[in-house]
Amino acid sequence: MAAHGRSGLRDLFDESPTPHIAHPPETHHRDYYVATDGSFRSDDAGGLGAVIETRDGRRVARLSVPAIVSDNNVAEYLALHLGLDVLAARAPADARVGVLVDHDDLAENVNAAVLAGRHPDGKPPHPLRTPPGVANHWRGVRARLSGFEAVRAARIRSEQNPAHPLANAPDQYAHVNREPERCVLPGTNESSAQQYPPPSRADRHASD
Repeated sequence: MAAHGRSGLRDLFDESPTPHIAHPPETHHRDYYVATDGSFRSDDAGGLGAVIETRDGRRVARLSVPAIVSDNNVAEYLALHLGLDVLAARAPADARVGVLVDHDDLAENVNAAVLAGRHPDGKPPHPLRTPPGVANHWRGVRARLSGFEAVRAARIRSEQNPAHPLANAPDQYAHVNREPERCVLPGTNESSAQQYPPPSRADRHASD
């Protein structure tokens, strides 16, 4: 359970390995945390799930949507693409982001891509190998990764992933998609919470 004033995702992130990137306590704290999961079923009943929170535990978004995908790898990459798209629309560009996924290779590829972005020659610590069918989603993920101040991915177990039930039963969790849209800046406590409108509303006046 999360400590008071802390995100449950943050606690999970802090306790999980981050492949290819050292995880010292003084550097791993993020502004936002996004957990994603994707499911594949041969009967076309697969789905995508995402949970986004600020570091102080306030929910930014939950998603549970059906998806027809060719296999589980595509579902996992598509789910992360979706989660990062939603976060990018609701967070400032200088946000530090923690990603939580239960797909080992995806976590490794995210961190390798982040390290490649820091390398003068753009070289990752190991060759980036992605499974068949995910090329478009991987390009979208990498574009989103480059748009944040910092990103780090943690590898978690499926049973720990709060996005897992959302991805596996989108028919039961469709109500989460009707939750009000929130653009929340992380604060140190609830009294310091700030909200700002999404980009499409940023130039509107109070009377609009």
